[in-house]
Amino acid sequence: MAKRVFFSFHYQDVIDFRANVFRNHWLMKPDRKSAGFFDASVWEFAKKTGPVAIKRLINAAVNNTSVTCVLIGSQTYARPWVRYELLKSFRQGNKLLAVHINSIKGRDQKTKSKGYNPLSYVGVSYSDSGLTATLHEKVNGKWQPYTEIDGSASYHTGGVPEEYRGNGYNLGRWYSIYAWVSDDGYRSFAGWVA
Repeated sequence: MAKRVFFSFHYQDVIDFRANVFRNHWLMKPDRKSAGFFDASVWEFAKKTGPVAIKRLINAAVNNTSVTCVLIGSQTYARPWVRYELLKSFRQGNKLLAVHINSIKGRDQKTKSKGYNPLSYVGVSYSDSGLTATLHEKVNGKWQPYTEIDGSASYHTGGVPEEYRGNGYNLGRWYSIYAWVSDDGYRSFAGWVA
């Protein structure tokens, strides 16, 4: 069954056409089921003004999904809205995954070297009881609380397994990362999001 997937990406990768190739690959498939996904992403922020309007737009799109896939370009890891989308998705309980897209030829018919994994720049720590989680982002090499979601970095979890209590993790530790070309994303993506 096809999943509703939210794609998180840097808009430069739309301009360069790499994100478009990735997100539109379903058009070359017989149907959505064989593609494995329905795209629930936000294509345009430009018409929205101010952070509150952008957050509402992102929240509405993420709320209707079960998977979030971050498309990794050269500067994706540093984009503030990508971090918001990833942490919002994590807090909601979405399955997360990352896919390198710099191996896709851009409008200039060139590829680029791999960018940093954005999941390694966002994280979570759990209280000793496991009942509270605190979201974090890495800024200038240092971890700091992330308060952009609902005005607080912390939220109630309902409990996490004992092995995670009292510890912090970057999300890159838990979620899969792929490369569109070398991992044959055209044929494999439906399995990645399953």
